[in-house]
Amino acid sequence: MASPDLVRGESIGGLLRGIVADVRMLIREEIALARVEIRQQAGRARAAAISLGLAAAALALGIVFLLIAMATAIADLLNWPVWAGFLVLAALLGVIGLVAVALGRRQLRRVYAVPTETVSTLKENAEWIAKRLSSGRK
Repeated sequence: MASPDLVRGESIGGLLRGIVADVRMLIREEIALARVEIRQQAGRARAAAISLGLAAAALALGIVFLLIAMATAIADLLNWPVWAGFLVLAALLGVIGLVAVALGRRQLRRVYAVPTETVSTLKENAEWIAKRLSSGRK
């Protein structure tokens, strides 16, 4: 702790400059720390994204082979040509896809790009600040 004589010897302006310099240095150090942490997290996110991408590719290929097996099984069970099994499966997947698109469009209609509650509170805050500033001028 500084001695009282040392503190009394400095001017208020000098003390304020010292405080401002300390705050600037603290902010710079915090920004540097944030950059390091962000780089670390970005590396982790990149590794996770690669793993998820590989998993998605493997799952997609697995689903394709499963669908091929299902189409040939349908054709084999019903003694139809192989193309007929693929046609039945394609029609079934088409119906499922259309239902999914209809449900997705219905859900998308309820999505608002602008956060209405946040905009409302921001307007209220701006009005409150404007009132405070205008009442301070009188």
